Amino acid sequence: MRKLTSAAILCALSAPGLAQAECGEVSITEMNWASNTVVTNVATFIMEQGYGCDVTIVPSDTVPAVTSVAENGEPDIITELWLNSAGEAYLRLEEQGKVERVSKVLDPGGVEGWWIPTYLAEKHPELTTIEGVMNNPELVGGTFNNCPDGWGCRVVSDNLIRALDLEESGIEVFNHGSGETLASSMASAVQNEEPWFGYYWGPTVPLGKYDMTRVELGEYKQDVHQKNQTPDADNPGVSEFPAATVLTSITTDFKEREPEVAEMLGKMTFKTATMSSILAWMDENNATGEEAAVYFLSNNSEEWSTWLNDEATKRLANVLE
Repeated sequence: MRKLTSAAILCALSAPGLAQAECGEVSITEMNWASNTVVTNVATFIMEQGYGCDVTIVPSDTVPAVTSVAENGEPDIITELWLNSAGEAYLRLEEQGKVERVSKVLDPGGVEGWWIPTYLAEKHPELTTIEGVMNNPELVGGTFNNCPDGWGCRVVSDNLIRALDLEESGIEVFNHGSGETLASSMASAVQNEEPWFGYYWGPTVPLGKYDMTRVELGEYKQDVHQKNQTPDADNPGVSEFPAATVLTSITTDFKEREPEVAEMLGKMTFKTATMSSILAWMDENNATGEEAAVYFLSNNSEEWSTWLNDEATKRLANVLE
């Protein structure tokens, strides 16, 4: 892929929208993890430059975004919604006809689970199961690195911690205050070849950068995992994280209001491998989500050109020349 110059990035970011004004105001979530920043900024760039929308990006997380749609009917678009962490509240919105899933935004999907560094697994193979970890807490540093508050994975992991009685085995749970500290804890441990045990997901820079091994939690049990998605679930159980379906979801009101944009979002799918390469580029170049969006669009026209109608494709091509 060709490398986009800083001047080209700035030119593309500052280019005025070329589409007609028939697309009005649009609100879209931006969650606080890197792949979602890419998805949101690519969608925003396309909507502004290809369809002429007036886009507002709403900082959010999984649980607050679903709650906001339930209470206020906004935002219009929830990007990178991990279905198996969204909980029953989201499914109720679908049943009520308030929202509609329009695409699997990652192909083949996302991975999530509890992990240790591979060098630790190779040295102590018993740590590749949760039973082995709990029987040898000192070998993983005696700490579980948990998700930040507000993340869907925090709800699931909290319930798993209770179901396993993890803390009674001598493992302290450290609840990270942000995605940045969770990632940096892994990076610091791996770079120093120290123990690390905690939750993570992909595609992400850390799982692309560092060789990690997933700790087996046991069999995936759909009913148990679904229960574990509810905060403070009664009688939580132990279930492996399933392969994650990752969605773009929109309100039905937005679909009726902006059918052409809704159709585009229904085709917007990123190959997981492509996303990992974008995240690596962002990390290496200290790039923003906006810059990553322009980088993706400038180097992957064979992917995104199939998402847009002909008119929007021409407008976007003119901006990115």
